[in-house]
Amino acid sequence: MAAVDSATSAQQILNNLARTDTQKASTTEDAQNRFLTLLTTQLKNQDPLNPMDNAAVTSQLAQISTVDGIERLNTMLGQLMEGQQSSEALQASQLLGRGVLVPGKGLVLTDQGSLGGFKLDAAADKVVVTITDANGLEVASVDMGAHAAGTHSFQWDGTTTDGTPAAAGTYTVKVTATNKDEKVAATALELGQVSSVIRGPKSVDLQVGALGIFQLDEIQQIL
Repeated sequence: MAAVDSATSAQQILNNLARTDTQKASTTEDAQNRFLTLLTTQLKNQDPLNPMDNAAVTSQLAQISTVDGIERLNTMLGQLMEGQQSSEALQASQLLGRGVLVPGKGLVLTDQGSLGGFKLDAAADKVVVTITDANGLEVASVDMGAHAAGTHSFQWDGTTTDGTPAAAGTYTVKVTATNKDEKVAATALELGQVSSVIRGPKSVDLQVGALGIFQLDEIQQIL
């Protein structure tokens, strides 16, 4: 009776099992059954002069168990991610219509003034917000004083450097922060309103008006 090449045949089945993470559970189970059938056939038809040792059998069974464990783990992780996305979607839906601060350099001035923000990577003993118009000309420079690391909001009433009121419209903000004359990384934040929730394949995102789409962790402050 001809001997069966156990290493090649069993490894082929294992390769089929691990080929893709998108196989259905029924397909995986069928492959496992074929593997066990093949292994049983190998044992029955092995060369009596060169039989498979216990270590080889145990190794192959361990491999099939590992593949099965990976399949189950992938399924579980997929379920956890789906549950997390559902939770994020519910959380994001509560932000509809709310004002938020997101990374951006714009500042809109209305008759009631304007609201902006900044984020500091470290504490600063001096923070200066420079406001420029559409032509790049400086309109105002506001000393915000000392601030701790983190996110902060500010208001500008529209008063320019020479004391006259600025025209309503959109301006650009630049934030400069220092601590004992050492530069501190600072990010300008822009005010926007959450207009919709977008559930993508991997994350839940927010449409913040005309400012664009932002992920939840990009929302620096909720107003």
